[in-house]
Amino acid sequence: MFGSTLFIISALLTLGGAFMVVASKNLVHACVFLLASLFGVAGLYATLGADFLAAIQLVVYAGGVVILMLFAIMLTGGSQDLSNKYGLNKIPGMGSVRTYIAGGLSALVISLVVLKILANVIKSAQVGELPEFTTTVEKIGTMLLTDHILAFEISSILLLGALIGAAVISRPRKG
Repeated sequence: MFGSTLFIISALLTLGGAFMVVASKNLVHACVFLLASLFGVAGLYATLGADFLAAIQLVVYAGGVVILMLFAIMLTGGSQDLSNKYGLNKIPGMGSVRTYIAGGLSALVISLVVLKILANVIKSAQVGELPEFTTTVEKIGTMLLTDHILAFEISSILLLGALIGAAVISRPRKG
C-alpha cells in the first residue's frame, strides 16, 4: 500500500514539475519546478528498490545541478524585460498552427503505438511472487572500495582538479 502510494505521488510530482518547468515564464520558478520534478524521480527510484540511485539523484541533481542553475541565474541577472527598444518580443513564437497539428498527430500516433505494445505485454503477463526487497547500497559500496578502487580514486582526483580550476578561474586578476 505504501509503495503504490509513494509511486503515484512521485509520478504526479515528476510529471507536474516537468509540465510547470515548460509552462513557467520565470527562470527561478522553472528551477524550483525542476527541483520538484527531480525529487519525484528520486521517489520513483525509491519505489523501484534502487535506493542508491535515489540518494544520488537527490545529492547530485537536486542538490548540485539545481543550485548551480539558481546561482547562474542570480549572477547573470536574468532580465524580466522581454521586449527590445522597438517593442518587439525577443522570444519568437514556438511554431505555427501547422506545427502544433503535426506535433499533436505525432504524439497521438506514438501514444497509440505505446498503448498497443503495453496491451500485448499486459495480456501475456503472469502473476507471480515478487522477490524480497534488498538494498543495493552495501553491494555498490563494497564494489567501489574493492574491485573498482582505482576508478573511484581517479574520479576523486578529477573532481579535485575541477574544483581547483574553478577557484583559479574565478579569482580576481591583478593589474
